[in-house]
Amino acid sequence: MPEFKVVISDPKTGKAEQIEVKGENAVRLIGHKIGDIIDGGLVGKPGIKLRITGGSGRAGEPMRPDIPGGVKRRLLLSRPPGFHPREPGERRRKLVRGNTITEEIVQINTVIVEKAE
Repeated sequence: MPEFKVVISDPKTGKAEQIEVKGENAVRLIGHKIGDIIDGGLVGKPGIKLRITGGSGRAGEPMRPDIPGGVKRRLLLSRPPGFHPREPGERRRKLVRGNTITEEIVQINTVIVEKAE
């Protein structure tokens, strides 16, 4: 059974909270991609809509929205996510993950899009 840590950020207050999702709700998160809107009921927060903004795998490798699927790749990067250059023009080969949530994902980052009153 997959198990995820879902970080929910609230842009209005600037605060974030972390929730562990296990069991059936975790299975229903598999297959979603960065940018998808999900229901807050999946993470125990009914009445809100969440947009997936990223995540990371078991070894800490970040998800990138421009890589399709749930694969791991070593890419030559020159900008975030996955690499922050120290000087202009610097590039490095880094291990990153695709934009789809799989069982190897540990953390899923989300942001609140809308709240029900």
